[in-house]
Amino acid sequence: MKRLQLGDLALRRGIVFAAFGLAAAILAWRAFDLQMTNREFLQEHGDARYLRTVETEAHRGMITDRNGEPLAISTRVNSVWAKPGELMANKQEWPRLSKLLEMNTEQLKALVEPRRGREFLYLRRQVPPETAQRLEAAGIPGIGLVSEYRRYYPTVEVAAHLLGFTNVDDRGQEGVELAFDDTLRGTPGKSRVIKDRLGRIVEHVDNMRLVQPGRDIALSIDRRVQYVAYRELKRAVQKHGAQAGFIVILDIETGEIVALVNQPSYNPNNRSDLKGSQSRNRAVVDLFEPGSTIKAFTIAAALESGQYTPKTRVATEPGIFKLGRHVIRDVHNYGNLDVSGVIEKSSNVGAAKIALSMEPELLWKMYTSVGFSQPTGVGMPGEAGGRLADFHNWREIEHATLAFGYGISVTGLQLTRAYAALAADGVLKPVSILKQTKAPEGVRVMSAKTAHEVRDMLELVVTSGTAKAAAVPGYRVAGKTGTVHKLAADGYAEDDYLSLFAGYLPASAPKLVALVVIDNPQGKDYYGGLVAAPVFAAVMQDAARILNLTPDAYPADGDDRVRMAAWGEPQPAKIADNRR
Repeated sequence: MKRLQLGDLALRRGIVFAAFGLAAAILAWRAFDLQMTNREFLQEHGDARYLRTVETEAHRGMITDRNGEPLAISTRVNSVWAKPGELMANKQEWPRLSKLLEMNTEQLKALVEPRRGREFLYLRRQVPPETAQRLEAAGIPGIGLVSEYRRYYPTVEVAAHLLGFTNVDDRGQEGVELAFDDTLRGTPGKSRVIKDRLGRIVEHVDNMRLVQPGRDIALSIDRRVQYVAYRELKRAVQKHGAQAGFIVILDIETGEIVALVNQPSYNPNNRSDLKGSQSRNRAVVDLFEPGSTIKAFTIAAALESGQYTPKTRVATEPGIFKLGRHVIRDVHNYGNLDVSGVIEKSSNVGAAKIALSMEPELLWKMYTSVGFSQPTGVGMPGEAGGRLADFHNWREIEHATLAFGYGISVTGLQLTRAYAALAADGVLKPVSILKQTKAPEGVRVMSAKTAHEVRDMLELVVTSGTAKAAAVPGYRVAGKTGTVHKLAADGYAEDDYLSLFAGYLPASAPKLVALVVIDNPQGKDYYGGLVAAPVFAAVMQDAARILNLTPDAYPADGDDRVRMAAWGEPQPAKIADNRR
């Protein structure tokens, strides 16, 4: 009996050992089968769970001014993402998460619950570094951080309209950022990585495509001049209670934009309160009637026609010129003027009579040749082309009013470029927002003789005419004022104006040309000579110093008169038929 029990135990022990041996053999075979026979199948399934293909954002190129000073740079920041399903399973963490993200739990709930089936959800993009650190330390289940780039603009509002901005995905939306987005953006890289259950990368497996960073671009802007122009424009807009304004400054030799500023402006680093009217680059997209600033080109057309010289006499008395039921007026009865006097006194009557004495085509050709009615080609988003009717369709009154800037619409950049052609001895050059290594050749649009004669007339405007306040000590200045009635719903507004001054210096060897436009100044001072000309003087005095321009004139003893108030500018003509 005892022997049988021992036999049973041995049998049982053998059965157990056999079972363990069989199980070990089965496991060994299964391990061999998994590793050798079905390895590829299992690897694919493992990869599907932990191996991911991720995109590596390309660093956006930097935007600098012509001297290499940064205007737009990209910095690394973190964005917060979540696994909605896992976050839903840990609702007890929501109050803490909401506090860290500076949102209430209801907002978090509205964001997460409808997307509970997703694997990935952004909760907040581009959070401050301290927020990212607190979230990482909190270790909330289902929450992760991903590195991205954020654009930063060191000049803040000073160059906002010029530079534009990028969206949360670092894509250009306005200005230079949009115009050169393909160059700045680069090409993202692709790589295979292994992530843990929290979505963190634990191993880089291989690179599928290398990152190609965006290229830097150097603008033609001089950051110092840009700041001076912005400061003086903002000061003038506030002083006169104006609605808006802009300034454009060009390098006459190269056609480069040295400064371009707008008011009102905005902070591109914080656009939470940005309004559409603030982001509009008025110098490029807005159309306006140029008023008396266009008289320089009316006179240029007359000189080119051979019918006139600077000394040709023009009768402007009694300061009124009737065309049917329409009346064109001067602010004073200037009597018998020569052509130079028409510019110096800014006579609407004289300009209209000169224009009407020429074939309409001659005036039209001059206006179109200097770039009116066509985009400059600078490449900025939304650039307008302007409006100028075909000369075959001009009525007599339109022919006359075009001579002093009504019935034609231009942009600020067009008008500045046209004045640059006068300053460049009659050669129209392309405009560039990018830094140039050499001066372009340009196209001749008038003879050098005509350009010089008009320049002499424009100097008279500053020394003894309507723009005394545009004088810059030490420099000869040539330029023209303009005061324009703005269009309203039922014709021209009686008390809404644009105040303009366009000019260049040093007049003996022009280097810089600038246009100042102040939109709807309030109060008794609204003439271009009183509102826009002083801004030109303040900006160009500093610009000449910054760029080390050689003086070409020296003030006489007691020449404080350069800051005297300008003479009153002639009132724009009252157009009886209320052209729109």
